[in-house]
Amino acid sequence: MTEEIIIAGFGGQGVLSMGKILAYSGVMQNKEVSWMPSYGPEMRGGTANVTVIVSDERISSPILNSFDTAIILNQQSLDKFEKAVKPGGLLIYDPNGITRIPVRKDINIYTIAAADEAGKLGLSKIFNMIVLGGFLKLKPLVQPEFIHKGLEKSLPARHHKLIPDNEKAIEIGKGLIQAVQVMN
Repeated sequence: MTEEIIIAGFGGQGVLSMGKILAYSGVMQNKEVSWMPSYGPEMRGGTANVTVIVSDERISSPILNSFDTAIILNQQSLDKFEKAVKPGGLLIYDPNGITRIPVRKDINIYTIAAADEAGKLGLSKIFNMIVLGGFLKLKPLVQPEFIHKGLEKSLPARHHKLIPDNEKAIEIGKGLIQAVQVMN
């Protein structure tokens, strides 16, 4: 099993953190992992993306041109990465700020209203964990106990008190993910 993922959005949305938590969780579960961030010089407010590969086998290269899954958090990223999803692959997007929905007919498309839910809860910092939860419902690459270990590893010790909120957000995300188009 190898899953090649691109997570993309604006800097400040937790894109890189989401990828790092997923990658650390994979490492804790003895998976082979690659985490390769990319962001503009403006960081917060600019575009950011991260490529994550989680595999049972050795990873030959972290550089990818196509992905099994694209997790998209803004319109610019949708415009850039929708075409990079492999046929039969998965595209997950948060509709907040999306003006043109995905149009491909050869991929599975899901939506997750994570920004709205995080806003309702007054916890904008867990937005990315809601999205991660939706992804993990569809593709349970790592088990929950390893997500906990991944959170411990990637969050500074002073923020470990927030781990239960992050885990709760992941569970909320599992309940929010909705199919838009599922191929048979």
